[in-house]
Amino acid sequence: LKLVGVTGTNGKTTIATLLYKLFRELGYKVGLISTVENQINDVIIPSTHTTPDPIALNVLLSDMVAKGCDYCFMEVSSHAIAQARIEGLNFEGGIFTNITHDHLDFHKTFDNYIKAKKAFFDGLNKSAFALTNIDDKNGMVMLQNTAAHKKTYGLKSMSDFKAKIIENQFSGLHLDIDGEDVYFKLVGSFNASNLLAVYGTSLLLDQDKTKVLTILSRLSGAEGRFDYIISSNRIIAIVDYAHTPDAIENVLSTVDKIRTKTEQVITVVGCGGDRDKTKRPIIAQTACDWSDKVILTSDNPRSEDPEDIIKQMQAGVSPVNKRKVISITDRKEAIRTACHLAKPGDIILVAGKGHEKYQDIKGVKFDFDDKKILMECFNQLS
Repeated sequence: LKLVGVTGTNGKTTIATLLYKLFRELGYKVGLISTVENQINDVIIPSTHTTPDPIALNVLLSDMVAKGCDYCFMEVSSHAIAQARIEGLNFEGGIFTNITHDHLDFHKTFDNYIKAKKAFFDGLNKSAFALTNIDDKNGMVMLQNTAAHKKTYGLKSMSDFKAKIIENQFSGLHLDIDGEDVYFKLVGSFNASNLLAVYGTSLLLDQDKTKVLTILSRLSGAEGRFDYIISSNRIIAIVDYAHTPDAIENVLSTVDKIRTKTEQVITVVGCGGDRDKTKRPIIAQTACDWSDKVILTSDNPRSEDPEDIIKQMQAGVSPVNKRKVISITDRKEAIRTACHLAKPGDIILVAGKGHEKYQDIKGVKFDFDDKKILMECFNQLS
């Protein structure tokens, strides 16, 4: 079983999921370990953590071996590295996506967070590959002490695997990848970077370039990642897992590049309870910078009072942006309000929960699905 790990703040799930889908289409037996779900060939095993604990992880992996899997693509979280959940595993290769403000509740400082990610590459052996995003300012830091073959990918800088965005629209991306002209179903420059990482990885695993690009061009991404629906009166709603300032900016800047500027962008966003508090005001500020209206609401409040979380988010809203913002604690009401405020052509972003089908309030998980609520609203409006 060849094991490939993906680490970084954003993009892990999309890259791991695309690699899983790609290698299955290439005819291999494949396992996937991710935030959304774990899969062995076509059997889905629900996922609770990005990277399971060592015992659960080894049970999953031995199950994959028993079922004859050739490859396993797995997300490797910084928590898992710091807590030695992946100790003793032999990786065929590692991929680094990017690193931004996240999980400071656990690692305490940004420096520790970087060190945790870097430790994964330090542990690779010399027959493995280490593929890094050279567009990220910490991309090369990751490879400083690795024994693995060093490879790079990027949209902006000189790199081993290179791509250029020709067109970026709601219908998908048109890219020049290593001199080949290809259309993809995924949207946004962050996905151009994700696709490039997948392309580079598959070539490092000795796959055929033409076959890889042909299959990649027809694949869709991971559930709850820039997942959009369009109402009968042309309101576009996007559901995305973005829950860091950087991820929110990625999604909203993508929307900004695609929009015609006559429509309004309405963002519904909250912050998770019992998690990094320093990002709360920044997330609200980022949403305001890129949207015409912002509705602050609950995410998974967990043991905290949702009103308190919203107050901490409001602290990041500058006086000039105050008029853009409304606060509605009930997430369902917040989504409904966004639908009612939207006119034909407008774009709604519901951020933070993505693929999650629950809302965690005071230790109880209630059924909750952002996309389902949007669809219900759209049906009522039509």
